[in-house]
Amino acid sequence: MAIRILAIGKKHESWTIEGIERYESRLKKPFNCEWVLLPHSALNDEAARQEESERILARCNDREFVILLDERGDEIDSPQMSRLLDSTFTAGRSVTFIIGGAYGVDDRVHQRADYIWSLSPLVFPHQLVRLILTEQLYRAQSITAGHPYHHD
Repeated sequence: MAIRILAIGKKHESWTIEGIERYESRLKKPFNCEWVLLPHSALNDEAARQEESERILARCNDREFVILLDERGDEIDSPQMSRLLDSTFTAGRSVTFIIGGAYGVDDRVHQRADYIWSLSPLVFPHQLVRLILTEQLYRAQSITAGHPYHHD
């Protein structure tokens, strides 16, 4: 069991690397992360959304619990995310997070997702989403372990 993050885009930019590595280095199983960066489509709009969605779906399997990051998803707090991840791991499933491309993902990805999570109603750049997600994974792990990193 582990966490995999499928993200459309290039490698982590220099300004996010230190933060992502900081939180990843603190993660312990089953919260350790594997990043799978899928290339942007050379197409535009709906064609790009479809092509990138196909790449994402080709990397998903039926056994994993898929969490799609989307600003229109459910807004939950950190303890709720911690409980969601803990219950998923307890059920023996791995978790895959999806960060779509600039045009988002199509309905097939929304339908495949077991959960759709909004970090905020605001829209963030993809590099920042990567950093926020990594920090939230560390926070979820800390909450599960009863660590004082998170204060209610």
